[in-house]
Amino acid sequence: MTHDIKTVELRNLQLEDYKQLKTSMIEAYPTMENSYWKEEQIEKLLDIFPEGQLVIVVDGKVVGSALSLILDEDLVDKNHDYKKITGNYTFSTHNDDGEILYGIDVFIHPNYRGLRLGRRLYDARKELCEQMNLKAIVFAGRIPNYAKHAEELTPKEYIEKVKKKEVHDQVLSFQLSNDFHVIRVIKNYLEGDKKSKEYAVLLEWNNIYYEESPKYFNTDKSIIRLGLVQWQMRSLNNLEEFFNQAEFFIDAVSGYESDFALFPELFIAPLMADYNHLSEAEAIRELAKYAEPIKKKFQELAISYNINIITGSMPYLDGEHLYNAGFLCKRDGTYEMYRKIHITPNEVFHWGITGGDTIQTFDTDCGKIGIIVCYDVEFPELSRIMADEGMNILFVPFLTDTQNGYTRVKHCAQARAIENECYVAIAGCVGNLPKVNNMDIQYAQAAVFTPSDFAFPSNGIKAEATPNTEMTLIVDVDLDLLKELHEHGSVKIMKDRRHDLYNLKKLK
Repeated sequence: MTHDIKTVELRNLQLEDYKQLKTSMIEAYPTMENSYWKEEQIEKLLDIFPEGQLVIVVDGKVVGSALSLILDEDLVDKNHDYKKITGNYTFSTHNDDGEILYGIDVFIHPNYRGLRLGRRLYDARKELCEQMNLKAIVFAGRIPNYAKHAEELTPKEYIEKVKKKEVHDQVLSFQLSNDFHVIRVIKNYLEGDKKSKEYAVLLEWNNIYYEESPKYFNTDKSIIRLGLVQWQMRSLNNLEEFFNQAEFFIDAVSGYESDFALFPELFIAPLMADYNHLSEAEAIRELAKYAEPIKKKFQELAISYNINIITGSMPYLDGEHLYNAGFLCKRDGTYEMYRKIHITPNEVFHWGITGGDTIQTFDTDCGKIGIIVCYDVEFPELSRIMADEGMNILFVPFLTDTQNGYTRVKHCAQARAIENECYVAIAGCVGNLPKVNNMDIQYAQAAVFTPSDFAFPSNGIKAEATPNTEMTLIVDVDLDLLKELHEHGSVKIMKDRRHDLYNLKKLK
């Protein structure tokens, strides 16, 4: 179904969520009697292990949850059923000093399935397991499609067919795709689970960091993964073809668990071919009509693929003024707009674009970032102000037609990384676009630049794409290295400025 979603939040369960939690559980398990936890049971879970109880909240409504206990490994290894493992639903089996994070429930309201919200809950559980220094996540998963195959397949045979993708089971298939492996089959696990014939599959995910010093949940991430899209200009028949191409790349970089996807400046230009009979100024104003549906679609993709998307840029009409603007679509469902501030002579002459007037940074779940568009990177004042506001990563979507233009963007981006002690990621378009006026040729090489000190590459280049070839660039950056640089670098550029002689400030 199509979802018109404004916000998505993953957080710990609170007792005041109970009524919504109960409603969503009943909808999620329509064929099972007494399919919801009682309020006193939820209160008990929150009393003994509040960190392990998670919810997904969409536009203020609880639509999914993951509930957990910490158990002794010996208890999990023994043959058990649902009543026994939960202490007959009293949770007396919970032990703060146990080794195993045991999942007792995961569900998503049926109206919100297909958005990968369940995967988000599982990822949060994995993070919790690592941060609490627990050995593994274990749970007994239902096999609700088994009843249809019970006459011809044993549970073991059914599991093998699901593994080989010869049979699809909406629960087991999902678990296997999330890196869980089968330990054994449990008989008579959940009374009344007719679809599974009361069988369950005991599944495990191992924490490879077990025995490292424990951390705490919801601490700031240090390693941030960037997915840069080097976009090939090609003819597109309609907006749907554009969305399919964009989703392909979002799927690809999110498959590597990237935190950000960065698209280039004006990468929607192929859609302008339908207006090539008009003047350049008229054609780009027609293209601006796509800005709103593109923003809405990328919001949905950010939620669905659990990734923050920087939409490059596109023409955007605000009243009579035409801007070169883009959107930061966050994986929590919210979005923010940015506008190119410095407009090239070409953009003014051919398209009549107006420069934006807001210098800003953006708060994300990976820290504070900055976004400037192409020509903006050649003006050092912008990123210096952003760095003063705490920016760690500067994203620069660009579009250059020649190597001369690219050289300006590249070397200015490298300078911004050094002088502001931050990472700078750039991504542009490549190839030719013969049926669109003023957009004939493009040259690009996506890259991530770093400061220049011992903890970073000696040339200040973390990674570069192949020039003028459509591809993605997946790069990890370590924010802790920036903290070390600020305090103990060979030089301390941000600290050694002579504020007694000069200063820089925003006028708006």
